[in-house]
Amino acid sequence: MLTRIDRLHCLDGTDAAAGVASGAFTSSQLAEACIERTLVRDDDIHAWTTFDPEMVRRQAAARDAEKPRGALHGVPVGIKDILSTEDLPTSYNSEHFQAHHPNIDAAVVSLLRGAGAIIFGKNDTVEFAVNGRRAKTRNPHDLNRTPGGSSSGSAAAVADYQVPLAIGTQTGGSVIRPASYCGVWGMKPTWNAVSAEGMKSCAPSIDTLGWYGRSARDIELLCEVLGIAAYEPGTPTSLSGARVAFCRSPVWDKAGQASRDALALCVDTLRACGAEVVFLELPERFVGLTAAHKVIMQSEMQSTFLPEYRALGEALYPELVATIRNDAGFSRADLRAAYDLAGECRARFDELALPYDAVLTPSAPEEAPFGLENTGSATFNRIWTLLHTPCINIPAATAPTGMPVGMTMTGARFTDRRTLATASLLDSALPGKNGFPR
Repeated sequence: MLTRIDRLHCLDGTDAAAGVASGAFTSSQLAEACIERTLVRDDDIHAWTTFDPEMVRRQAAARDAEKPRGALHGVPVGIKDILSTEDLPTSYNSEHFQAHHPNIDAAVVSLLRGAGAIIFGKNDTVEFAVNGRRAKTRNPHDLNRTPGGSSSGSAAAVADYQVPLAIGTQTGGSVIRPASYCGVWGMKPTWNAVSAEGMKSCAPSIDTLGWYGRSARDIELLCEVLGIAAYEPGTPTSLSGARVAFCRSPVWDKAGQASRDALALCVDTLRACGAEVVFLELPERFVGLTAAHKVIMQSEMQSTFLPEYRALGEALYPELVATIRNDAGFSRADLRAAYDLAGECRARFDELALPYDAVLTPSAPEEAPFGLENTGSATFNRIWTLLHTPCINIPAATAPTGMPVGMTMTGARFTDRRTLATASLLDSALPGKNGFPR
């Protein structure tokens, strides 16, 4: 374990928690290292909409003065700025909500505080976690590239050593894509496995809490804190004999060379370690899921954002106004058909995936694109978000550009821990892993 006080910000969340618990260093020392890193890097990375060093110091001092609360005692965690926090504003990165202060914690924030975590600040996000105003956040590996969206600041803050853990959300690809672009671990659990209470809703039937860490064990640590069920029987302890399917998905034609190479690397590594690897081709009905996701998301947005539209009207950004007005012309029949297809394919995918320990698929079409306006494409994420499956981004490879490229492990609904265990085993076997920016 790294214990130099001036390098404590480099610890993953698991070692940070263990160090505070053992007395190797205090919560205040850990928090100060993260504060110093953030102050040095904030002008470049812009990972936060709200960051108050004195508030962080007060929390750390309180943790040091009390008995341990739980598994995250004294560990800083970033919170995406669409989740309510009792002691910090929740702006949704919208000019219309800069003074918005709900004075209540979202369920996930309450669980984190109960485990002893320090709420470090609010991470920047695409406006309302949908569209409109982009986060100011830059990719720590290349400041000229996007960190992805909408959980832009959450992924970048972990990648840049500002906090060891952070919370994001996903309705399309807003957890997994930033994890891939920033080279960190990210998890979108099975839908509704963690309460979304206190989160700004977009499309409630697919909105999902997620989280970031620097290692597979960080993701597991947050699974414990957030109540993800324990390991399923038959969870593999070795890649030898493990059964893994790889799925190019119906949007494989959108994959760039870096993602194609990363998938091939993972498949070759699995086979070299003795895993049984088979190709999983999804039935023809799954081709319609991307379009169904759009119908469901935009139709549900018409109701979730109606209060804002009634209050602000055309002052909202044009894409959101167009969605609320239903300029796309989606009918109730379209919505029923989309819901029916999603339900049908969820049950079918569970049947297809349950014989395997995990299913491997791309996290993004390619490495992070240049510019901050283009947050990248969620084309490889929407299908899994709509299917409600657990998704874990593995920082699997490095593109020739030097940028990280992630791969997703997914599986049947509520196989979160088995999927994570398989992802962890693959990670430990992969060669030439991408490091975090220094």
